[in-house]
Amino acid sequence: QVQLVESGGGLVQAGGSLRLSCAASGGTFSNYAVGWFRQAPGKEREFVAAIERSGGSTRYADSVKGRFTISRDNAANTVYVQMNSLKPEDTAVYYCAARRLFTRVEVDDYSYWGGGTQVTVSS
Repeated sequence: QVQLVESGGGLVQAGGSLRLSCAASGGTFSNYAVGWFRQAPGKEREFVAAIERSGGSTRYADSVKGRFTISRDNAANTVYVQMNSLKPEDTAVYYCAARRLFTRVEVDDYSYWGGGTQVTVSS
């Protein structure tokens, strides 16, 4: 099994930036594709971005394309999402998740989930 811990959330003004980290342990990190999801109060969890095991392929939700960049450092067992030009509608708890295959990555049926980190963007 894989344990995932998110960090890097916080409070920023609109237009600001944050970098979230997802640190993995308990498994072979390079065997897993990793996705980021977010959930705002009263809303369903939605896909943000995903990266395949070697980092060669990425996917982004339309709402974050051009603003967010997902990357990974397998030597550090960590996946990052750099979030720029943040908007109030980006406010949510952000979760990272891991799965074996880089298929259907926009669907939230990942095998392992972190506990989330809060991102709040003020207007």
